[in-house]
Amino acid sequence: MGKWFKSGSPWIWMTGGAVSISLIAVLGLLLLIAWRGLSYFWPADVYEWQLEDNNGIKSTLIGEIYDREEVPTERLISAGHKFTKHPGEFVTRYLVKTGNREFVGLDFRWILATDIVSRSVPADVAKLERTKNGNFYGYPIAVIEDGKRLELTSEADIEASLFDHIDRAVAISDEALALQKSDIGSINYQMERLRLKERGYELDGELTAERKADIKAQIEQLNQDYLVLEKDLFALRDKAARDSVVVKDMRGVEVTLQLDSILDVSYVNHMSLLGKVGHWFVGIGRFVSDDPREANTEGGVFPAIFGTVFMVMLMAVIVTPFGVIAAIYLHEYAKKGPITKMIRIAVINLAGVPSIVYGVFGLGFFVYMMGGSIDQLFFPEALPAPTFGSPGVIWSALTLAILTLPVVIVSTEEGLSRIPSAVRQGSLALGATKAETLWRIVIPMASPAIMTGLILAVARAAGEVAPLMLVGVVKLAPTLPIDMNFPFVHLERKFMHLGFHIYDVGFQSPNVEAARPLVYATSFLLVSVIVALNLTAISVRNHLREKFRSLEH
Repeated sequence: MGKWFKSGSPWIWMTGGAVSISLIAVLGLLLLIAWRGLSYFWPADVYEWQLEDNNGIKSTLIGEIYDREEVPTERLISAGHKFTKHPGEFVTRYLVKTGNREFVGLDFRWILATDIVSRSVPADVAKLERTKNGNFYGYPIAVIEDGKRLELTSEADIEASLFDHIDRAVAISDEALALQKSDIGSINYQMERLRLKERGYELDGELTAERKADIKAQIEQLNQDYLVLEKDLFALRDKAARDSVVVKDMRGVEVTLQLDSILDVSYVNHMSLLGKVGHWFVGIGRFVSDDPREANTEGGVFPAIFGTVFMVMLMAVIVTPFGVIAAIYLHEYAKKGPITKMIRIAVINLAGVPSIVYGVFGLGFFVYMMGGSIDQLFFPEALPAPTFGSPGVIWSALTLAILTLPVVIVSTEEGLSRIPSAVRQGSLALGATKAETLWRIVIPMASPAIMTGLILAVARAAGEVAPLMLVGVVKLAPTLPIDMNFPFVHLERKFMHLGFHIYDVGFQSPNVEAARPLVYATSFLLVSVIVALNLTAISVRNHLREKFRSLEH
């Protein structure tokens, strides 16, 4: 036994066991997040309950089971609930998503198993996903087409009338939304630019009568174009709102819903397994590609995905050259002395500064000082409304670039120190200058280490939230940082971020139960985005490592 301990085998096994446990814990956590997040999009069965409470009041409830738990009977009795017959030590209760928010009041409701008289899974009950007020559960019985009522008495009627009319309304609504965002949005942007241009001429004392008349003529032309597009937009909205569907809800009341407010109708209980799998993939696709709705508790997260990736890529473009140049100077040019040593200590200490401190620094230095100065120098016509003097994606990228700069510097220095000095000396002996040696020999050989630093920087920056709350991220951004309006890339705009979206949905949502599955789904999506960015950088690093491997020999 003593020889076994002296050989070091116990420590090898302990280390291997610790690594294995860590990997299992990480994979288990990811699988839990993935399961809780992705199961949200699976089309769950819609039940119909016949209920009778302890007061003898009967009611009907339609919805999906979200959760169930065992509640001690004594706790229910102490809360004032009365049972006609003692149910035992525990009572099962179900959390049911009822939808129909404008009539029921809440999306979710707890029901006790002791109050259930019967439960069924009707095949003709439908789940209607809407643009507002959440889902609606009920029995579609008729379609009103241009004032004419068409009864839905068979599956053929549902296919020919309901689904076709909904597809038509969704297509027209999408056309109206595209018109509003592209053409009408472009006209509004051009008019604002002309207004600022006129004010700029006025501030410079160059607003002549000819320029003023020219700007006025352009604005009048844009107004005429706007009126035409506005007329087309209203016509599309009226066309989309022409038809409606009559649904019999859980109260037994016929409710008329406009088809332009309905995104999808699904008869979940009538679906086959293959149909449910297809519906699951469609739900995930909508979550990734759609805009958020209902205070971010419904819809998709595409603006947050775009903002996260765009901000991280912009940060990488900023931090890489600065980090590499600083590392090259410290390793190749700076003399070994107390000042250089202090700089290295400062760089290492910067990596331990809390991220919120960087956010405060970014708000004070980048946003207020640099952004305010840029507004005064280049955008005086827009003042007092700030252009760059308010939080935006460029300031977020710069703040995170400073936050991750120590990681890139240290990683690049490690890569430079691993390059043998004989390689540098051989290059200089063959007549190359020091700059040529660095550019053609040293930096290519150190490029895998540079990519390693970039990978670590991306991994940290993509998940940061605290500094972004001060320098650019918002709950809901109406426009993306990139569009078709000149100059096409708008670095001064605010943006959405997956990390902040998780915080907002999880802790600031007015509908906690509805938001809980989206927290898991968005968390898994954020991890997936970070992994995708890291895998891309790792593939580039491996390619560079193979490409310049010959220089090491």
